[in-house]
This record gives sequence, C-alpha cells and structure tokens, in this order.
Amino acid sequence: WLKWLAALAVAQLQDLRRVSRSGLATDMAPKKSEKKADAGKVAKAVKSSVSRKVKKVRTKVRFYTPKTLTKARDPKYPRKSVESRGDKLDKYRIIQCPVTTESAMKKIEEINTLVFLVDINATKPKIKEAIRQLYDVQCAKVNTLIRPDGRKKAYVHLTPDYDALDV
Repeated sequence: WLKWLAALAVAQLQDLRRVSRSGLATDMAPKKSEKKADAGKVAKAVKSSVSRKVKKVRTKVRFYTPKTLTKARDPKYPRKSVESRGDKLDKYRIIQCPVTTESAMKKIEEINTLVFLVDINATKPKIKEAIRQLYDVQCAKVNTLIRPDGRKKAYVHLTPDYDALDV
C-alpha cells in the first residue's frame, strides 16, 4: 500500500513538472520548499519496509463469545396477569372420594385400612399428609395402584391407635 502511495506521489510530481515545462500552468508550479517536502515524503515511503498484519495466535480449539454486560431484568409489566396459586395439589384435591364397595368395607373392618380414590399426581407422602389433615388420624403406610380406567386408588393403613370404623 505504501509502495503504491509512493508511486502515486511520484507520478503526481512528474505531472506537475510536465505541466510547468510546457508553460500551461506556470503560476501553479510548486515552490522549491514544497518540492523538497514532497520528495522527502516519497523517499521516506520508499525506504520504509511494508508492514504486514500480524496473525493472532490462537491457543484454544473453540471460539468463545466475549463476556458482555448482562443487566438485571426490569420488566415493564407482569408476563402473567394472575400469580400462581402455589401448591395446586392441596388436601381437597389429593383425596377425591372414599371407595365404598364391599371389598373396601371388608378392609375397613378387618385390617384397619381406608380406601380412597386420589389424584393421579399425588405421591404416598402427600396422601399420608392429606389424610392426617382431613381426618386427624396417623397412617402406618400407604399403598397405591392405578386402576385400568386411569384413576389412582390408595389403601391407607392406619396405626393401631386409630380405628378405621370410627373414621
């Protein structure tokens, strides 16, 4: 680039000399001090070495995006119009209804076990807690199964302190 610039400067100087010799533009001829300055610039450009861009040495295999400023969120309006209710599986949603078939009654009388239809997403600890809150009884253990119609059934075995007939 510098060589090209030097060649351009030399060509312009030659054009000026040619014009001044032919007498077309005698009043526009450069002064001696200007000639010396231009010649000095050209000489400097020719003598200096052409610098090339240095390639960046990469030490890692992957490209990483630079860490930029991340501002904290400052929303102008809430994205949801109503806040969530919190726990959607409350005690009334977990225990749907008791089962009152003959086999369920037999379990109540003989092995101190209550049978309920419960929410499909209810876990055994949540069923245990819901029974404790609703009926004020302690559960020894809870067995669950999913019926062929897709509903979950829970067998709640009570501790010996409590009688299933009273509940």
